[in-house]
Amino acid sequence: MDMRKISDQFFVVPQITQTDFAMLRDKGIRSIICNRPDGEDAGQPRFEDLSKTAQEQGIEMRFVPVSGGIYDEEAVADFTEALNILPKPVLAYCRTGTRSATLWALAKAPDMSVAEILSATKNAGYDLKDIVPRLSKGGKPAD
Repeated sequence: MDMRKISDQFFVVPQITQTDFAMLRDKGIRSIICNRPDGEDAGQPRFEDLSKTAQEQGIEMRFVPVSGGIYDEEAVADFTEALNILPKPVLAYCRTGTRSATLWALAKAPDMSVAEILSATKNAGYDLKDIVPRLSKGGKPAD
């Protein structure tokens, strides 16, 4: 599994399956945020099925799906809320991890500098320079 550290309390991975949960629990992950809509790809595990497995492993899980690269205010608010209330450390996933890293960046924009956000995501292998204008506005979308 390609688990990438964004911060001490937040990690990103591509798609997970039921067989990953015991390993994630053993690595200390206490919560997972799914940023991938059900049915995006054929054969992709459904959130409901993953959530049942997570519960069996003692891991909390939330569903904040984003598609088409559209990070509307509701999705960012839902992600921010989940990030704030879920037990740490938190892992988020989507197809490649980019959506999850982007949502984290937008959620942290009110509290962290653009440079800090870009450094954290770059160190994890994600280039988020395209959202710098939005990060500069505290994560708010362009007018």
